[in-house]
Amino acid sequence: MPLTQDQIIRFLKSVHPYDALPEAAIQELAPLFDAWEVEKDFSVYDYGEKLPGLFLVYEGMIEVRDENDVVVSHLGIRNSFGERGLLRDGMAVTSARADEHSIVLVLPSISFYKLVEEHAPAKKFFDRTRIDKPREASLATSLVDTLMAHSPMACGPDATVLDAARMMRDKRISSLCVTEGDALTGILTTRDLSGKILAEARPVDTPVREVMTSNPVTLAPNAIGSDVLHTMMEMKIGHVPIVEGGKLVGIVTQTDLTRFQAVSSAELVSEIAHATTPGEMAEVTARIPQLLVQLVAGGNRHEVVTRLITDIADTATRRLLTLAEDKLGAPPAPYLWLACGSQGRQEQTGVSDQDNCLILHDSVSEADMGYFRDLATFVCDGLNTCGYVYCPGDMMATNPRWCQPMKVWKEYFAGWINKPDPEAQMLASVMFDLRPIGGHKHLFEDLQEDTLNIASKNSIFVAHMVSNSLKHQPPLGLLRGLATIRSGERRNQLDMKHNGVVPIVDLARIYALQGELTAVNTRARLEEAEAKGVLSKSGARDLLDAYDLIAESRLLHQANLVKDGKAPDNYLVPAELSDFERSHLRDAFVVVKSLQSAIGHGRGMLS
Repeated sequence: MPLTQDQIIRFLKSVHPYDALPEAAIQELAPLFDAWEVEKDFSVYDYGEKLPGLFLVYEGMIEVRDENDVVVSHLGIRNSFGERGLLRDGMAVTSARADEHSIVLVLPSISFYKLVEEHAPAKKFFDRTRIDKPREASLATSLVDTLMAHSPMACGPDATVLDAARMMRDKRISSLCVTEGDALTGILTTRDLSGKILAEARPVDTPVREVMTSNPVTLAPNAIGSDVLHTMMEMKIGHVPIVEGGKLVGIVTQTDLTRFQAVSSAELVSEIAHATTPGEMAEVTARIPQLLVQLVAGGNRHEVVTRLITDIADTATRRLLTLAEDKLGAPPAPYLWLACGSQGRQEQTGVSDQDNCLILHDSVSEADMGYFRDLATFVCDGLNTCGYVYCPGDMMATNPRWCQPMKVWKEYFAGWINKPDPEAQMLASVMFDLRPIGGHKHLFEDLQEDTLNIASKNSIFVAHMVSNSLKHQPPLGLLRGLATIRSGERRNQLDMKHNGVVPIVDLARIYALQGELTAVNTRARLEEAEAKGVLSKSGARDLLDAYDLIAESRLLHQANLVKDGKAPDNYLVPAELSDFERSHLRDAFVVVKSLQSAIGHGRGMLS
């Protein structure tokens, strides 16, 4: 049926972002739209075609499919489609057909580009690229590379403390890195000179190696300023060397941090590091929801918020390990405590349980196992006291299955890879997110490298992992493009964890497996997958934008609950969102669905 200009104008005024345009702009825009009638099962456009413009559903229902002919969305009245192709290269990245007799309004490409260029509401609505909010520099947003001294003063281990002291005096510095070649072997501070030389009346020709701190705590250049501050407060140190690829590249001192502020998270870390009981720590972790509110309100990106919150869990775990050793005595064999799940990926929010395990040195005896059972019980009970509740699936070090010598862990991974049954797929998915927290980190290095190498070359295992990664689907459906939970206490809500971020976490894990990537954090995995060519640039940019929107929507929802005096959760009510927000979420879920379809059809690289 032909549409009058008055009908189109009235309709546009009911649709965002057109409802935010000046009256004159709507009057000018309306005549530019063409009305297309599309009969049931007829195509609007096919994948790879040159798009004539932006499509807006006036009446009926449109089914959108990806390049593999998999349905990714059903769009009803007031939904737009085709903008992704227009914003990329003008070519359709999906196909669309009518589920029923439909009328779609088509805004020609040249008019669409002009609309986005000239009107801020339209640009904000259609351009999904994340633009960081301007804010003052802070430790939460500043990379260590921008804070550190890039040419740290250094001496050799055989230098005398007299020479070292004179160098520190002349350069007006409070520490010296001790190196052999480019490798860092230790650090010497003014505290070492006063406490170990002056106080003990040792000769000034004492070699530096005898009084330096060997194997000091270090960070990488891609760490953030808050990592430095948290490390200093937890370890009670004032200097953190920066090492990349085994080479000393810089150093950060307390003085370097004075112009930055990250008080809230740093205070929690400091208080936990000095706590003497799990109860004292619980009083500190109880303030995490308020910290979440402050970080979100400050405009911090989701990966910054979750990293800062995870820092607190890491500190609590290490403090509990220390308290456990104080109670039980020195461990009878070297061990490594690792986190998996959201803590392993540094993605904890205001709702987190615990997922952890213990790798023991192969020298451990059966008689020693009682010690590690007690240690695991002390730490897991302490974490539960702090609000990190016991894992419902018993994926914890208290489970004897997950407290084993290295040789057993190697057998586990070999078995999962060689016989990828459903349980093996699930366990491998969890264990590929392992991150060392406390103990002897070298116990994990060879295991991670060897496992990634073997797993990536086993095509059957990779295929099973891909299949397992597709079990969690984005919530796309008929009602405004979003499918909510159908029954129970969460009826008509979206699960922003299992149907929101988890599908992206699963995809990123597959890309890491395919590319033998060592990153564990989801965003870092996607960025590394793009850099290594495992994922195409366009696919990576789309998926990163979708991940950012979904993850930030989840955090904002949790922060709003806390502000209302409620416990944070992962269940979002779409009816409480604006058309603008629902449309953006729907588009983000469409991107995820498209990438799932691509990897499910053996096309990990989406062009």
